Amino acid sequence: MAELILFRRDADGHDVELPGSTVALEVELQRRVEAGLEQMLGIRFLASEYPTGPWHRGRIDTLGLDENGSPVVIEYKKGSDSGVLSQAVSSLSWSESAHREVEALVRKVLGPEDAESIDWRRPHMVCIAASFSHHDQVAVQRLPERIDLVRYRVFEGDLLSLLLVDSSPGSPSAASSRRRRGRDAAADSVPTAPVVAASPGPGLVPDCLRNLYAELDDALTAWGEVEVAPLRHYIPYRRLVNAASVIFRPKHEVILVYLRLDPGAVTLECTPHASMVKRFSSVGSSRSHGPSWPYVTSSLPSSRIL
Repeated sequence: MAELILFRRDADGHDVELPGSTVALEVELQRRVEAGLEQMLGIRFLASEYPTGPWHRGRIDTLGLDENGSPVVIEYKKGSDSGVLSQAVSSLSWSESAHREVEALVRKVLGPEDAESIDWRRPHMVCIAASFSHHDQVAVQRLPERIDLVRYRVFEGDLLSLLLVDSSPGSPSAASSRRRRGRDAAADSVPTAPVVAASPGPGLVPDCLRNLYAELDDALTAWGEVEVAPLRHYIPYRRLVNAASVIFRPKHEVILVYLRLDPGAVTLECTPHASMVKRFSSVGSSRSHGPSWPYVTSSLPSSRIL
């Protein structure tokens, strides 16, 4: 399993490893993550310790809405407990049977626009624990839902680390097969882009932009372990959060790239291809585009990538 090791330089100039530990109480971890939920995980907070009713007989540690508009359940364990995964699956099962209740909660907390644009095709589970077993990681790859296993550690100086140790993008077709109720049946019948690890299906990328997108995809995936899970209208590139969202505009032969950046902190540098950029500006957030924070948009003509 991946291990995050932190070092601090002492008075003699030597690097000394900081010992990592776990929280004394699970609620300490929960409260801290909830306080910085959007910054840490790209998830907007809806409720804490939300009851799931007499049938499921439980409580969801944290309920939220991710940057793609999908419902998210988060479960915490201060140590290592294989039950965290089954608990998250049970909580997600409740959310699939309680669409109206979740929509009412989103309307109350975030507003009617967000409630109307919830994406039920790809619900999301996040399990945060001190460690996970090999069986947990195998189960994640077998389950049809989107699941993130996140390992935490606390360090001296009030530092908290979150490390994504395993992730599955999920299968919207498998999830929707269990949700053929009312208006969702009509929504789920619309063809969606296939979920793949490396590249989207041929229907999502316009022919006129295919070569340009291949170059862009190489650049975005060069960061390392990046999950690429095409959605209906755009392609998010994510780790714990969406680092970039790609949208195609074939009419103008451009690709829009929405980056998770603070525009005020970005310094533009001149490059040999700087004149090829049509537009590089700060824009407001848009639910259909994925990111729910201020971000930078780069619009590139089909002949060049910067």
